[in-house]
Formats: sequence, C-alpha cells, structure tokens
Amino acid sequence: MDSQSVNTQSSMSLLLIVLLCLSIFCLVVFLNVPIARQVIGFFYLTLVPGYVFLRLLKLEDLGSPETILFSIGFSIAFLMFAGLLVNEIGYMIGFPNPLTLVPLAITLNVLVIAFGILAHIKNMKLTLPVIQFRKVPLQLPFLFSIPIISVIGAVFVKSYGNNIILIFLLLLISSIFAVGMVLEKLLPPRLYALAIFVIAISLLYHSLLISDYIVSYGSDVPTELGVFQNTQSNAYWGATEFVPRFDAMLSITVLPTFYSNLLNIDPTWTFKMLFPIIFSFVPLALYRIWKRYIGEKYAFSAAFLFMAERTLYFEMVSLNRQITAELFFVLLLLVLLSDKMKPRYRVVCFMIFAFGLVTSHYALSEIFLFFISLTFIFSFLAKRPSRNIEPSMIALFFVVMFSWYIYTSGSAVYDSIVDYSNYVYSQVSEFFNPASRGGTVLRGLGLEAPPAMLNAVSRAFAYSTQLLIVVGFVGLITRRVRYRIDRTYSTFVFIAIVFLFALLLVPGLAETLSMSRFYHILLFFLAPLSMIGATFLVGLLSKRREKLLASILLLIVLIPYFLFQTNFVYEVTGGDSWSLPLSKYKMDSLRLYGGFGFIDAYSVFGVQWLSKTVNADRTRIYSDSASQRNPLIAYGGLRFEEVRVLSNTTKISSGDTVYLSPLNVADGKIVGEFSVFNSSELSFLNQTNTIYANGKCEIRKGT
Repeated sequence: MDSQSVNTQSSMSLLLIVLLCLSIFCLVVFLNVPIARQVIGFFYLTLVPGYVFLRLLKLEDLGSPETILFSIGFSIAFLMFAGLLVNEIGYMIGFPNPLTLVPLAITLNVLVIAFGILAHIKNMKLTLPVIQFRKVPLQLPFLFSIPIISVIGAVFVKSYGNNIILIFLLLLISSIFAVGMVLEKLLPPRLYALAIFVIAISLLYHSLLISDYIVSYGSDVPTELGVFQNTQSNAYWGATEFVPRFDAMLSITVLPTFYSNLLNIDPTWTFKMLFPIIFSFVPLALYRIWKRYIGEKYAFSAAFLFMAERTLYFEMVSLNRQITAELFFVLLLLVLLSDKMKPRYRVVCFMIFAFGLVTSHYALSEIFLFFISLTFIFSFLAKRPSRNIEPSMIALFFVVMFSWYIYTSGSAVYDSIVDYSNYVYSQVSEFFNPASRGGTVLRGLGLEAPPAMLNAVSRAFAYSTQLLIVVGFVGLITRRVRYRIDRTYSTFVFIAIVFLFALLLVPGLAETLSMSRFYHILLFFLAPLSMIGATFLVGLLSKRREKLLASILLLIVLIPYFLFQTNFVYEVTGGDSWSLPLSKYKMDSLRLYGGFGFIDAYSVFGVQWLSKTVNADRTRIYSDSASQRNPLIAYGGLRFEEVRVLSNTTKISSGDTVYLSPLNVADGKIVGEFSVFNSSELSFLNQTNTIYANGKCEIRKGT
C-alpha cells in the first residue's frame, strides 16, 4: 500500500506466537476483564485456531483475504468439533455439565497447542513484518466509520424512534458503490474487499440493533435462541432435547454456547453481535471467487447486488444456523474452484468445511450435495471430468450428511425431507394454478398486481436485475462475451439457472424453504451474470467505452434497486414501508408484533415471570399465535407444542394459564392460527384472575 512500507526483519517460531496469544486470551477470560474479554476473546476464538491449522497445511500462498477466510472457517469448525468432543467425552465419563467455561477452554487450547507443537516440529517460522505508517489513506477511517454510523443509527431508532441517521447510512452506502464503480482513484480496487465487508456488517447491524431483544422478521431465530439457551443452561448438548430438527445443528447449540460462555456474552447478544460479523465474510468470499472470472470492478458490483437484495438484512439476520452454513458453503466453493491447492490439501479442507456445513443447516447441505453431484454427472457425461470434484468427495459428503441427520436428530431431519417431498408431490396436480407457486413467485413473474405505483417501479428495477442475469447467461452459453469462466463454475451456473426455473415451474417447490431464501442462495452463482449481461447489452450497441457504459448501466439499475429493497424510497416518500429499522415508529401494532415478531421488554418480563412461576407440565398454557412462536419459545424456555393457541371459542378450565402480550392487552388484537380477532371476543376472560401485570402484559389464571 502507498501509505506504508513493510520490511521483513525477523522470524519467530509459530509455537511462541501461539503461546503468547493463548496466554493473553486466558488472562482476559479468567480475570474477566470487561470489553477485552469480549473483543480479544472473539478474535482469538475466530482466527487463531484456524490460522495455526492453515499454516500446518502450508497454504501460505492463498493471499491475505483467503487466509483470513480459511482461518475463520477452520476456527469455527474447530469450535464446533471441540464442543462436540467435550460433550461426548463428558457424557462417557459421567460428567453431567461438560459445556462450561473450564472444559471448553482447556479442550480448545489443548488443540491449539497441539497444532503449535506440530508446527514447531516442522520448524515452521512466522515472519514478522515491521510496518512503518507514513500516511493513512482517507478511505480507511471513512470506511471504518460506516459500521459505527450504522450502530449509532440503530440506537437512535431504539431510543428515540428517529431514523435520520439510518437514512443517511443508506445514502452513504449507495455513494460508496457509485464511487467504486466510476471513480477508482477515490475507492481503488485494493479497498473493494474492505468496502464489501463494512457494507455487509452495516446493513446487518442496522436491522438487528434496533431492539435489545431478538426480532424474528418472521423467521426461526426465536426457536434457535430457545434451543441455544436450553443447551447453555444444561451445559450439555442433547441432539433431541428441545426441538430435534434444530437441536441437531451445532451452529445454534454448541457454537454459540462456546462463544457465550468463554466471552461472557448474553445469548441474545451472541446472536445479535457476533454472528453478523461471521456472516459479513460471506459476500467478501463471493467477491474473491467472482473476481477471478469477471474482474475486480464487476465482482464488486456483483457483491453489491448480492447485499442489496433484502433477504440478506431482513431475513437472514434471523437465521443463525443458515448464517454459519453459508460461510462453510462459500468456503467449500473456494476449495473446489481453487487452482492453487494441492489435491491432498483440497480433500482435508473439503472434509472440515463439509463437517461444518452438515452440522450447521440441513437444507443448505442438501442444496450443496445437489450442486456437486449434478456437476460431477454433467462432467462425466461430457467426458470432461472435473479435476476438483471427485466421486470420493461426493460419497463422503453424502455419508456424513445422512449419518449425522439420521442418528443425531432421531430422524427428525430425514422425516422433514420426506414431508417436504410429499408436499411437493401433492401439489403437482395444481401445476396450472399459478397460486400454487406462492406469493413471492407470483410477484417475481409479474402475475400479482402491485398495490401502488411505487411498488410497480420497485418491481421494474428488480426485473431489470433478473433480465441482466438472463442476458448474461445467454451471452455466456453462446460465447458472445469475453469472459472465460472455468467448466466447474459454468456448470454451477447452469444448474443454478435450471434450479431457478424449477422453483418457478414446480408447484410447492419454492415453499419448501421460501423463494426469497432460495434466490439468495442462487445468487452465489447468478450474481456475476448480471454484470456479464450489462457488458453484453452495451457491447451490442457500441464497442466504444464499453466498460464505462456498462458501469453506468449497473449504477442506473442497482442503486435504485438497493434503495427500494431497503425501503428507503417508501420511507422518504411516505409510502407503505416494510422496513422495521426505518419505519417502526409508524407501523401498525399487528404488523409489528404479529408480522415481524417484534419483542419488547414488557413481553420478555412477562414471559420470564411465567417461566419461573408456572410449571408447563402441570398446567395448560394459552397465548395467541404471535406470542407462541416468538417470546414464549425464545425467552420462556417453552416448546412450541406446550403452548395452545387462543381462539374466540377457547374454553378455560380451572388452573389453566393465559399469557396476554402487549398486542393483546394494549391493542386488543389476538392473532389466531388462521385469523385475527379482537380480545373482546375472549368471553372466558371474565372467568380468570390476573396473577401478573406490568402495564402492557398480563398473565391470567382460570378460576
């Protein structure tokens, strides 16, 4: 970099560096030094074990970003493995609470020291660069300020209901992208990776930090938090203890328990603060893959498209097991697409990241298996076998995946796969009924009328990104573009396109995971096509200044797309905004509590009192559907099936307990299983006594 000179002056044994880092980590953890324990501990847990192992594999020539990415991937996989090891050994020797601070710290550090000793035996040295700062580029403090602005803006929304800082943040992110595309002197390509990381973490934090509690955004985080807290409170991982399909995932049981116990972080904030940092490396890893094929600038643009799509910051923020799985998914792609890695090291990396993916998220594991299996089959049929995807890898992944799911979750995951398959099969008869594809697919195909003019404009820009993808695919298969993409990635792209059309055509298929999440995953392969499509279209019109014109076209499409996806346009124009960070202050309570699953302090205090006072095994508990799937399972330690849903025909017996949330008490709305009705219709309330009230939340008992 221009701002600094680096001189290599000395080398030290890697073992000494490892012991130094370990000593600092143990010091801040066992002395419980505030802030230092959390910050230093997080960097140690997330980087050091993986980096030492990476050095053992002699993968020093990966480049700095890949070194960081692989170090993080290895570290997280080892945390999951170490936690599992402690759990199983503790069970065998009769130790009932193995997942506590001391056993976890000892096991992890023993593994780290073992890696360090092996490195010492191999006489491996770590070169220490001496960095002399002359001038810090203005871009660095500016880029590092973006996440700070995001955090401050979210706090302002939480404390004062003021969204002006977040509005400024979204404009700032748009400006960063624009500058990176047309003014390389202000944002040079060497800073693209950092820009992608800070944009990703800023978008994630702007959605998460608007509350002191989790926000479900209609996703699974309440159940994930319930499973996590059950594991942590028991200090033991049981694969079928709480919700079998979720308990089988180490990504939301052992991994957050490791972080929470060693760093002394509340479970809620483990999910809200730490997991987004991990997730922010996913678009960075995708950028590193894409830039090999389409260059730095267009890879930066593809990463912006990936981050601009609303699923990243409005849905994925509440899917922590998929957050972890996507990191392993993209690392597996890096391994399979690398042309620098030796075969034996490729297999080792594949095995470790495959273990991480399988134990993180079952649906994403199935999708990955689908991609690599079809890629191998297509290559075999074309008599041009892939050098990087071997039959043994596919067989290994298959065996590990199905063995883990069948034996750790009591076949709950396998049963869910069968149920989804049966559901899709049952929908085949509805092939000619467009509604069988779901609302998201109908909107994507333009078969659902937009509710307002702004929505029509928003869809126009969304369709434009999809059109660029289609055009890019046509240019790629007709070889009318100058980009040369290797056979493996080209096959991935072809499979992704076929998968996308299957989601649009096969009734019920998109509903097995949700179309938005499927599309988010497929963008791993399809996002670069939009950049190829832009250059292809511009090239058809004029070959002069093709790169500049393509960049301008991408700006015209992607910046409005981003501003519509974040609901910025709806908020500033007074339209119907579905952005919780920007528009919570004016949202209807039914949308806030029922749709987004917002949880406030009144709800949490009531749930915590209920969990301490009422025994769910001895009494029937009732609540509306919104409370059942959000605060009661997240903060009450109750299983989904332990809570009955209220209706206007519910009859309460003596001793039964009724939980009424702020939506029920303050706003008089009850979210039933199939409809919404007024609390005044609950005639049985006259036969109950209030045993708890905090102003907006009540708990009643049948007389």
